[in-house]
Amino acid sequence: MRLLELAALVGAAIPEGTGDTEITGVASLQEAREGDITFFGNPRYLAQLRASKASAAIVPQGFDEAIAPVLLRVENPSASFAAAVAAFAPVEPPATEGVHPSAVVDPGAILASGVSVGPLSVIEAGAVIGEGSVIGSGCLIGREVRIGRGCRLHPGAIIRERCILGDRVILQPGAVIGSCGFGYEFQEGRHEKIPQTGIVEIESDVEIGANTTIDRARFGRTVIGEGSKIDNLVQIAHNVQVGAHTIICSQVGIAGSTRVGSYVTLAGQVGLAGHLEIGDKAIIGAQSGLSKNVPPGSMVIGAPAKPMKEWKQNNFYISQLGKLFERVKELEGEVKRLKAEG
Repeated sequence: MRLLELAALVGAAIPEGTGDTEITGVASLQEAREGDITFFGNPRYLAQLRASKASAAIVPQGFDEAIAPVLLRVENPSASFAAAVAAFAPVEPPATEGVHPSAVVDPGAILASGVSVGPLSVIEAGAVIGEGSVIGSGCLIGREVRIGRGCRLHPGAIIRERCILGDRVILQPGAVIGSCGFGYEFQEGRHEKIPQTGIVEIESDVEIGANTTIDRARFGRTVIGEGSKIDNLVQIAHNVQVGAHTIICSQVGIAGSTRVGSYVTLAGQVGLAGHLEIGDKAIIGAQSGLSKNVPPGSMVIGAPAKPMKEWKQNNFYISQLGKLFERVKELEGEVKRLKAEG
C-alpha cells in the first residue's frame, strides 16, 4: 500500500513527495523495520520513536520533532493505527450460511435468514436466532435462548436456557452465559444449593472475552448494558447489573447483586464485594479491592480501595519508613550518648 493511500485511510496529511513510499506492514516502535508503519501516542516512548527504523509513524497533532520516519499527524494515534492495522489484517472468510451437517438443531428452534451454525454445535428447543448471526463450532444454545441480529459466537461459547442476547453481541471462545449463581444455604451441617431461576440479559453491541463467565440471576436478571466490553477471564455473579459502555478488564471478579454504573472502568484484577453501588464514570485502579460504594466520577485504587490522591500519599509515606527507622535509631543513639555524658 502506498503511503498516500494509507494517509487517506487514517485522515492524515503527509509531507510533499512522500506519497509513493511503499508500506508493507505494521509494527511496534521497537520492532518496526523499513516498509512498516508504527505509531507514537505516549511521551514515555519518545526515545523508541527516535530510534525506530519504521518508514512512517502516526503521531499526535502538534508533534514537530524532526525524525527519520515520515510523520502522519492525527488527533488520536491509537485509533488511527488501529485502522492501519485493519488494512493489513488477513481477511477472515465469511461464514457459510446454513447448518453444518454435524450440528444438532432441535426442530422447535427458529433460525432467521443468513444464520450460520458451525460443526458440532447444539441448538435446543425454543431457541430463536436473529438474522445474520454466526454460531461457531462446538457452541451450545440452550432452551428458549433469544439471540439478536448480527451476533457472533466463537467456538465453544455457551448460552444456557432462557438467556437473552441483543444485536451484534460477540462472545469469544469459551464464554459461558447463564451458569448457575453461587448460592447455598448451610442447613443441618450441609451446604444446600439455592435454585437459580433467573436469566442473563446482554444488551446490544457488547463483547464478552474468552473464558469469561456471567451467572444467571437467583431470580430476575443479571444485566450487561449496551456497548460494554468485558475482557477475558472475568467472573460476574448473580443479579449483577452493569451499565452501558463500561470497560471491565481481565480477572475482575464482581460478587452478587452489585450495581456497576455506565462508562465505568474496572482495571485488571479488581475485586468487588456484593451489594455495592459503583457510580457512573468511576475508575477503579488495578488490583483494587472494594467493600464500600464508590460515588460517580471517583477514581480509587488499593485494597481496601481509597481515593487515588490519598493512596499515592500513603504509598509515599510507606516508602519513607526505612529512612524514618534509621533516623529514629540515630536519635535513640544520640539520646543514650547524652544521658551517658550526664
